[in-house]
Amino acid sequence: MSGNILIIDDEIKLLKLLGMILSQENFNIKEASTARSAMTMLEQYEFDIILSDIRLPDAFGIDLVQSIKTKYPYLEIILMTAFGNITDAVQAMKNGAYDYLVKGDDNEKIIPLVYKALEKVKDNKSKIIQKTSTPKGLNQIIGVSPLILQAKKLAEKVSLTGETGTGKEVFANAIHESSERRKNNCVAINCSAFSKDILESELFGHKAGAFTGAIKDKKGLVEEANGGTLFLDEIGEMPIELQAKLLRVLETKEFIKMGETKVSKSDFRLIAATNKDLEEEIRQGHFREDLYFRLNIFEIRLPALRERKEDLKILAKNFIDVFSQKLHISNVQVASEYYKTLEKNDWKGNIRELRNTVERSLILMNNNILDPESLPYYSEKVSTGKDSLSIKSLEKEHILKVIQYTKGNKAEAARLLEIGIATLYRKLEEYELR
Repeated sequence: MSGNILIIDDEIKLLKLLGMILSQENFNIKEASTARSAMTMLEQYEFDIILSDIRLPDAFGIDLVQSIKTKYPYLEIILMTAFGNITDAVQAMKNGAYDYLVKGDDNEKIIPLVYKALEKVKDNKSKIIQKTSTPKGLNQIIGVSPLILQAKKLAEKVSLTGETGTGKEVFANAIHESSERRKNNCVAINCSAFSKDILESELFGHKAGAFTGAIKDKKGLVEEANGGTLFLDEIGEMPIELQAKLLRVLETKEFIKMGETKVSKSDFRLIAATNKDLEEEIRQGHFREDLYFRLNIFEIRLPALRERKEDLKILAKNFIDVFSQKLHISNVQVASEYYKTLEKNDWKGNIRELRNTVERSLILMNNNILDPESLPYYSEKVSTGKDSLSIKSLEKEHILKVIQYTKGNKAEAARLLEIGIATLYRKLEEYELR
């Protein structure tokens, strides 16, 4: 894997060091010491990733993120600073940064992070290319089982419930695309991913000076969703103090930004999702009953994958097509035993788990043939020795295949294995593979 990286830092020694490290990973590197020269390079060359210092001589890196992402939305930016600051980190992510690193703080994170960012860039570009050809509305929901067809039918007329990984956000987007609101924004947030204060700012926005680090006014998602759709994932995790504020905007279409006294208005469709039993949360005092009844006008329960096994083969075929393109693999042959083995799993992680399993099996397959032995940690193959079915033996073989696939690139192998690069090196020593 290779990509084009622009490094921006006025500390020349660090600039050259980072350039040398990333060049050894076969990345194409350009260097700039100011924001002005970086912007000139962006006009002259096509980049995938930017590594930028926050404190530049002629710009503040966090503000630079926003202006770059506006013009080059597919590009991903990793910010670096010599001073760890939580407020800066939060603002950087809000402005569109991919991630935030403290210089000298666990340098082994940099290369795996760059590889992850590059995967995101490829996804971004793919989405832009496929935007006009991607199925819209409920046509993007894959499946023919009675349960999924019933859910699609109900969606045409909505809160969503279902286990994690069942596709609640996909359904929310499909409902939006099928509605008269599709010309306006569909914005989404996972309520479990933020603390109370940050979630309140994300939802309702804030005025400059509302809290430390609030250096300018910010629109919240409630305002961004005006005329469109707001999708609240894991609403059961929303702090009860914010539930009252959400109830007010649902009933009156009015809200107040953090640090503001003036009332703002927004008219949006709310789609909420949860994997929790909200009636039980009400009994325990964790969820407001009045909000529950306001939300529960129409409910769609998304079936777990184990309840729609007849869709498993269709979904697996779709993921094989998607990841074959992504991994630049052609003429993949699929043995019937591969699908039969997939059907034996109970898929506790639902569609998300199936998606990850298919991606990994494409990496592990031999001779472009997907069969049961391509599946991660497959343990039903014929063994010739007592130890060949042990977890350690299977893990060793799995690591060897992934490293072979990445042509020895250990940072990329660690990313695919979803472990730290230091952990990978420890396992290589343990298995005497170095």
